[in-house]
Amino acid sequence: MKEKLLAFVHDLTPYDYILFGVSIFLFILFIILALLLRKRLKTALFLVLFGFAILLLAPTFGSMQMHKYLFKNSVKLISQKKLHFVEAVVVKGAITNESKFDFVTCEITANVYKVTKNKYKNYLLQLKPFQKVSILEHNISKGQTKEFKIIIEPFKYKKDYNISLEGDCR
Repeated sequence: MKEKLLAFVHDLTPYDYILFGVSIFLFILFIILALLLRKRLKTALFLVLFGFAILLLAPTFGSMQMHKYLFKNSVKLISQKKLHFVEAVVVKGAITNESKFDFVTCEITANVYKVTKNKYKNYLLQLKPFQKVSILEHNISKGQTKEFKIIIEPFKYKKDYNISLEGDCR
């Protein structure tokens, strides 16, 4: 748990600190307004609840939306090939930097999940892939497309499967 918390703090950007600071400032502002308007009970109670909602929800959802905008990228699957003599799958893809900033690192993850004839079960199976492999790509300039190769091994699954790619860049 300590390692995850340290990794989270290490990955914060200056924009995250600004968002957290604004959230705390707005929380304190609404609490002060509630104290000033304590004679109006309903208004004061609403301001207190609204302040707590901002304190809890703004950093979470604001950070997610900010990272989608600041570190926008697209990952495209070019090919996937299951090897015959080795228990492995080779996945080739390309990542494109669509943001206004250069990426220092990008963690590209290949998720392998089962496929069935039932479309509802397929949706649930996508939520829990049975195999994950990640690689790091470094120094991707804005507008640049970089090709990569991921080898998923050991791959012993014999039935039908799908592979999806995700990119998390900073």
